Amino acid sequence: MSTTMERPRGKTDRGNEMLSIRLGGQEFAINIRAIREIRGWVPATHLPQAPSYILGMINLRGTVLVVIDLNQRLGLGGQEPNPASVIVVVEANNRVVGLLVDEVCDIITVTDAMRQDTPSIENGASQEFIEGLVMIEERIISVIAIKAVVPHEASTDGFAGA
Repeated sequence: MSTTMERPRGKTDRGNEMLSIRLGGQEFAINIRAIREIRGWVPATHLPQAPSYILGMINLRGTVLVVIDLNQRLGLGGQEPNPASVIVVVEANNRVVGLLVDEVCDIITVTDAMRQDTPSIENGASQEFIEGLVMIEERIISVIAIKAVVPHEASTDGFAGA
C-alpha cells in the first residue's frame, strides 16, 4: 500500500510560488495561495462613500466583488484602468476582493535564500503593506501583504463592501 502526501497549494519542494505583477512600473508579488482567479478588466460600478482606493464593484458570476485599485492602495497613485489591466481575485480576512493591477508577469518560485526583510523607514508605512522582498538576479520584487491590503470585515476605514 502506498500513500502520497499532498503538498499545500502554492508550496513546492523548492519554495513558495508567487504571482509576479506590475504596478506603476514596479514589480510586486502575491502569494499564489491567496489567489482565486485572474480575469480581464471590466468596468466597475461606483460604490458611494467608499475610500478612494475602492474602484467600485463588479458582477463575478452572480456575486458582487469589490475592486481595489492596488496602485492607489499602496500609495503609488491611481491608475486609470485600460484594456490591458487585470483583476486578480484574492481571498483574505474572510472576504473575496478583486485587485486591479497593470499586468500579470509570471509565476515565480521563491526560496528562503531569495527573501530579504523590508527596510524600515520612519513611519513604518512600507512594512504595513509589504511583507518582504525577493531578490532575483538584479530585480527587487516587493511581496504584498494581502491581509493588510484587504480591509477587515469590521474595519473603520469606511469600507463596508462584500
